[in-house]
Amino acid sequence: MTAELRLGINVGYWQRHPEDQTETVLAAERLGYDAVFTAEAYGSDAFTPLTWYAARTSRILLGTAVAQMSARTPAATAMHALTLDALSGGRVILGLGASGPQVVEGWYGQPFPKPLARTREYLDIVRQVWRREAPVTNDGPHYPLPHPGGAGLGKPLKSIVHPLRPEIPVYLGAEGPKNIALAAELTQGWLPLFVDPRQIEPLFGESLRGRPDGFDIAATVTTIVTDDLAAALEFAKIPLAFYIGGMGARDRNFHLDLIGRLGYAEEAARVQELFLNGDRAAAVKAVPDDLADAISLLGPLGRIRERLQLWRDSPVTTLLLAGVKDEPTLRALRDMVKG
Repeated sequence: MTAELRLGINVGYWQRHPEDQTETVLAAERLGYDAVFTAEAYGSDAFTPLTWYAARTSRILLGTAVAQMSARTPAATAMHALTLDALSGGRVILGLGASGPQVVEGWYGQPFPKPLARTREYLDIVRQVWRREAPVTNDGPHYPLPHPGGAGLGKPLKSIVHPLRPEIPVYLGAEGPKNIALAAELTQGWLPLFVDPRQIEPLFGESLRGRPDGFDIAATVTTIVTDDLAAALEFAKIPLAFYIGGMGARDRNFHLDLIGRLGYAEEAARVQELFLNGDRAAAVKAVPDDLADAISLLGPLGRIRERLQLWRDSPVTTLLLAGVKDEPTLRALRDMVKG
């Protein structure tokens, strides 16, 4: 059980058109929200909007949920993070994720196998850059430094910049038990997506067992405040259908696997089938209402107030509200969460 939930917003990635959510971020900062997180898929990146918001704020923490590892070499990601951390006065949380084979190999042109081993190497290099204790090297097979081929002229280098903080917090976006255990072992936080607060302990308690004190479980939660619960459910189903059906290959989709662990394997398979066959509207309708409701905060404020207790009773320590943009609603939700 969490004594006091921290509160943030996740403004996601751009969908179809550019979207500047500066006013929402400024409202969240005025209201005392703890953090704003941005994301990326295969369109807008995570760091540019976060830098945009950083320049307009002074207190709110700045996180990526998540920056895809295959989009950048470990050194490049370390440079992004240390640069923004310095310019923002030490407000960065670097959320990383392995993504999936469809995006990694189809969009970034990088090999996907052995994501856990790749993550270990990636984290080690990023931290070597920030600590600046010695020139950065890595003997692993995924990110060898210096590069063993090419011109043969590479040499270990050390950042010419002294980072503001040698230990920037790192969170890991993870959905499988082994990846969650890796987050608990090596990072300061876990960024779950599509998680039922009642099932975190039964499904992932063993993976989280070794997490250190202060480990942050920052769950992104679709939040729709409306008197029309049916309409909210239909809207909350849209991203579920997209991730189950379209954010992964037919035979390897980590989001599909997660929904199966939550108890909806048959339903998720049907959603995927409909989506991949081109009937996206039917795929959305096929998402179970109970699933969409369990992982979201939907309906009138009174109903949301009641359902917040499920999150307080879970291991979650930070709620990242996704979908709320106006200040009055942000204020009402803050008052509920903060009491």
